[in-house]
Amino acid sequence: MATTRPDTAFVHDIRVTWGDCDPARIAYTARLPWFALDAINAWWAEHFAPAGWFEMELDRNVGTPFVRMEMDFRSPVTPRHILKCHTWPSALGTKSVTFRVDGVQDGVTCFEGSFTCVFIVADQFKSQPAPDDIRALVEAHIPAA
Repeated sequence: MATTRPDTAFVHDIRVTWGDCDPARIAYTARLPWFALDAINAWWAEHFAPAGWFEMELDRNVGTPFVRMEMDFRSPVTPRHILKCHTWPSALGTKSVTFRVDGVQDGVTCFEGSFTCVFIVADQFKSQPAPDDIRALVEAHIPAA
């Protein structure tokens, strides 16, 4: 999944706590996708809708359910350091958007993930093309190849 992380990636900080960890003293595996999705929601909140997915769904009637998630685990996540989730859109289709999230602690990449969601009319759960304003926003943040 190696892709060069753009310098312009949005960074969302997560404080990993004791409650996020298993008896091995590392974050539960199931918490890592949650951390990544929290970072993607923070990306939307920073760039488009201050309340993130909540506002998009309720105020704009635009849903973005996930259809694919892929993660590579590189190093354990622990409570010792802030987890910095470097987040950026990496691809935009007619009706979908893919985000990349790299989780980094103390300069070490802990996980890399690719997360694809589709655009829907939220109250109908019906597929739709990306709304024009969202398309323009996402396109502006996809790194040049």
